Amino acid sequence: MSLTPPFLPAVNDTPSATSILNSVDILRGRKVVSINHNGIIYRLQITQAGKLILTK
Repeated sequence: MSLTPPFLPAVNDTPSATSILNSVDILRGRKVVSINHNGIIYRLQITQAGKLILTK
C-alpha cells in the first residue's frame, strides 16, 4: 500500500467518493493521535475497551 503524508492511504478526491480508513492504519500502534482540521487540533484516542473517542 502506498502511503502519503501524514502516512495515510491515498484517497479518491472525487466529491462523491466515500473512503474508509482503518483505525489501525491511523493510530499505527499509538493510543492517541492529533488531527488538524481547519486549524483546530482534535485528539483521536482508543480506550482500554477498544472504543474510539474524538475530542477537541
